[in-house]
Amino acid sequence: MSRSAAPLSLLDPPAAPAARRAADGARRRTSASAVLRTVLEHGPVARSTIARLTGLSPASVTDHCARLDALGLIRETAAPRRAKGAGRPHVPVDLDADRFVVGGVHVAVPYTSVALLDLRGRVVAERRLGHDEGAEPGRVLANAARGLGALLSEAEGRLPLGVGVAAGGWVDRDSGTVVEHALLGWRDVAVRDAISERTGLPVQVDGHARALVNAERLFGRARGSRSMLHLFVGNVVDAAFATHDEVHHGPRSQAGAIAHLPLAGGTEPCECGQTGCLQAELSERTLCRRARERRIIRSANPVHVVRAAAEGDPAAARLLVERAGMVGRAARLLLDVLNPETVVVTEVGVMSRQDCLTALREAVGRRDALVVPSSFPDSVLAVAGGSVALDVLYRDPLSVPAAPKRNSAEPARSSEESN
Repeated sequence: MSRSAAPLSLLDPPAAPAARRAADGARRRTSASAVLRTVLEHGPVARSTIARLTGLSPASVTDHCARLDALGLIRETAAPRRAKGAGRPHVPVDLDADRFVVGGVHVAVPYTSVALLDLRGRVVAERRLGHDEGAEPGRVLANAARGLGALLSEAEGRLPLGVGVAAGGWVDRDSGTVVEHALLGWRDVAVRDAISERTGLPVQVDGHARALVNAERLFGRARGSRSMLHLFVGNVVDAAFATHDEVHHGPRSQAGAIAHLPLAGGTEPCECGQTGCLQAELSERTLCRRARERRIIRSANPVHVVRAAAEGDPAAARLLVERAGMVGRAARLLLDVLNPETVVVTEVGVMSRQDCLTALREAVGRRDALVVPSSFPDSVLAVAGGSVALDVLYRDPLSVPAAPKRNSAEPARSSEESN
């Protein structure tokens, strides 16, 4: 190198400042997320307690609470808590659960659920839209957008933050596309674009099993588990797995496709040409067909089987318990491979009846894993849709647009009033 040549570091300016800015932004998002998650789990909670639980400095917690308050996500509660000894009283903060909602859309085989959820994952309003005119994607998604609009018009001034859409089958989260849903006949459906164009809101899309893992870790009884398996058994049978708060998606979000795994002892023919595939054996279509063959029901609604069992029909109860045992064998297959700390099962009998939960656990066998039904038995599909959007919110709360200021005369609700 000649003496006049500039050093390489001067010819190629380092990207360190940009990298530092990106790292600082990521740290701010992570810290804000930790603060908001702590308020969700423990609120009303003092800032000093947030600092202790998150490991952040008191100054950092104060700064993040001010930001989250400005965004309208949290607020100080009405009554301060006195600290022991001298000093100013602690003023707890809590979620402002009365201001915002997210829309939730779940596309099932017979109908679409549309709902509004608050920041605690509670269903504020819900409506089911039947696929009586067929499941053509454009019609279904247009109806879902109109249904959300109707719910928002009745929501008394609640502000929508976005929409989450969940469905079974192969759902690519990154592109917002249902790549393939065989039972609906959908292929390469741009769901995110379709709903966003009709609502004007940001839209997130994911598979329903993964969405329900996020719901459980945010709002359910499995909160705090270091690893979790979710098994969804409806018309579609699929699964999701998460470790340390991260759901595994895999390339193009294909993880969790278990429909054609073989179930030992299965006798049901599958469209793939095999016998005893999980979805063919366990689907609600199969349950209802068997119930009709045994003259338990005349419909294609699995809830009617549960209702018949609750009204004392022993054949209905036996059918549900048999199915729960098969679901347990399926869960055992996945447990052998993944070895999660918690297993959550969404299945109509397991969510409704203790004898079905017992049969499930017996089939799973003696394991260290905690095996539990879904935390949302009365609203599982609505929660699945809304949780797709809520997961994004709790991961990056600083991305929320600043909220309009409340009227200073508007009273702050206590935690008890908002629950």
